[in-house]
Amino acid sequence: MTETSFVPDAGNQRAYREALGCFGTGVTVVTARDAEAPVAMTANSFASVSLDPPLVLWCPARKSARHDSFTRAERFAIHVMGEDQKTLAVHFARSGIDFDGIDWQADADGVPILAGCLARFDCRRVALHEAGDHSIVVAEVLRAAYRPGKGLMFKRGQYGGFSDFL
Repeated sequence: MTETSFVPDAGNQRAYREALGCFGTGVTVVTARDAEAPVAMTANSFASVSLDPPLVLWCPARKSARHDSFTRAERFAIHVMGEDQKTLAVHFARSGIDFDGIDWQADADGVPILAGCLARFDCRRVALHEAGDHSIVVAEVLRAAYRPGKGLMFKRGQYGGFSDFL
């Protein structure tokens, strides 16, 4: 096998995306309330920042039609998808405003809470940073929940799950 080596620039964005795609990530769906309507976005740019205080971050794309809804939101929820929730993740990757047929309910702040997720982080935005073609949303975790199960993964443009190693 040969290695492809390059300097990331405008001329080789595809190769850069291919290299980034080698890193498998978990899949999340972020939800918020925009005006009076619920909004959602599938994201794999989620990370823990700090245990004390409990901080996380995620990064919505600036070109997304939902970007401004999420960067304006002071409260939102980050849902970690279980390996059986690919359909839900794909749904919100395509349409972030269609909640028809989705099992959810609003929390006390009106934030949509999706049922059955592997984990959930109820958040309050504490910082917002511009970062190239994305924004970095840093949030304090006000409440967290989780259940047993395996997570949904995304790598090289495909969804998948974990394999058990013996």
